Amino acid sequence: MTTKRPLTPLAKALEEYLASSGLGRGVERAEVVHRWAELVGPQIAAVTRAESVSADGVLRVRVATAPWASELSLMTPRILARVNAGRQGRINHIRWIAGPLDRPTL
Repeated sequence: MTTKRPLTPLAKALEEYLASSGLGRGVERAEVVHRWAELVGPQIAAVTRAESVSADGVLRVRVATAPWASELSLMTPRILARVNAGRQGRINHIRWIAGPLDRPTL
């Protein structure tokens, strides 16, 4: 006779897998790309676009102009503190890259 185990909700099973596999921090880091505008606010979001995060925690951010890239590089410690607040998957460095944002038009 087999005993039935209670069903585990998919979200809980996925959360447990990510924690046990060590992938949770990487997923949390990648979330920064999707939450960029929320994390940095409308003024910075208007002139930037987060592109990717490397496995070692380097966030690549496209910046509309070189002067903005220079200004943001000076603000990097404050931006990192805001981006990393309350998360385990930490961003270690931001690489500011001047160039067109190529935002889709709505």
